[in-house]
Amino acid sequence: MSVNTFGRMFRFTTWGESHGPALGAVVDGCPPGIALTEADIQPWLDKRRPGTSRFTTQRREPDTVRILSGVFDGRTTGTPISLMIENVDQRSKDYSDVAKAYRPGHADYAYDAKYGFRDYRGGGRSSARETAARVAAGAVARLVVPQVRVRAWVETIGGDAIDPANFDDAQIDQNPFFCPDAEAALRWEALVDAARKSGSSLGAVIACEATGVPAGWGAPLYAKLDSELASACMSINAVKGIEIGDGFAAAALSGEANADPMRPGADGPEFLANHAGGIAGGIATGQPIRLRVAFKPTSSILTPVETISPTGEAATIATKGRHDPCVGIRGVPVVEAMVALVLADQALLHRGQCG
Repeated sequence: MSVNTFGRMFRFTTWGESHGPALGAVVDGCPPGIALTEADIQPWLDKRRPGTSRFTTQRREPDTVRILSGVFDGRTTGTPISLMIENVDQRSKDYSDVAKAYRPGHADYAYDAKYGFRDYRGGGRSSARETAARVAAGAVARLVVPQVRVRAWVETIGGDAIDPANFDDAQIDQNPFFCPDAEAALRWEALVDAARKSGSSLGAVIACEATGVPAGWGAPLYAKLDSELASACMSINAVKGIEIGDGFAAAALSGEANADPMRPGADGPEFLANHAGGIAGGIATGQPIRLRVAFKPTSSILTPVETISPTGEAATIATKGRHDPCVGIRGVPVVEAMVALVLADQALLHRGQCG
């Protein structure tokens, strides 16, 4: 049974471990004739690459991607596209203590409970390192739906939120936090530095918006666009929650306050609000698709935490090594990739049914 594959028509399978020789993805179902080279993928990987600032893990990985199949003369052939990213800066010795005791909040115990065996070097498949393969696959997905723009940013770190009045799209790529509020980015420097120096970590909330999605993408009931987005984002390491549109806040609204009123427009309906996040009945309305994703604090921390050993004895663990003080920061390109992958899949499903 495969549990490493996502998608229906545009499908991708990731492979590899945090401390193995390489990791990657196989993308299947990509239409033929699309221009594709490593240069189309690398910029997205560079966005999530570790070691780009003191606010992320100091593991030094170039994350250089290689296309091994599915492309000829710079164009996709319609056959599986194999993508590989080598691991070059593993320090497996840093995880000797993890072999002897479980990290609370991490997948160590759960993997042992399921398989009776685990790769403790960086967490193996449970490591956020796996998300590099998703970002590579997401870069291919973007080329399938070039009319769509997917843009994500960090909205909150450690409970400290941006001021929506200060939102500046140009700022997102101008600071190490993918933050659209320059004042918040300055605050977060001190916040994340303090967590890192104390051996702790912080959670984050990422917001994402997809524009250019035409009305009609999605499907009723079991392939709803919002349920597919939720599944995709919940599959990301460290994600513990997702909201579409107003999300949980909608439960506090009245029917009229939650409605998205419509008026006649030149090219279809003109919406006066977007509480639904651009999706109704599981199908895109043509409005911007909006979602928010909650990332928990990194589980690998230097602060000692009570735990048990694999043999059930009481223990204490302080995780050594190089870890993100806020894993949600580098989650921005991962959320973008997963949204792009869902939209590419839904575009092909819509074309298959409706022409």
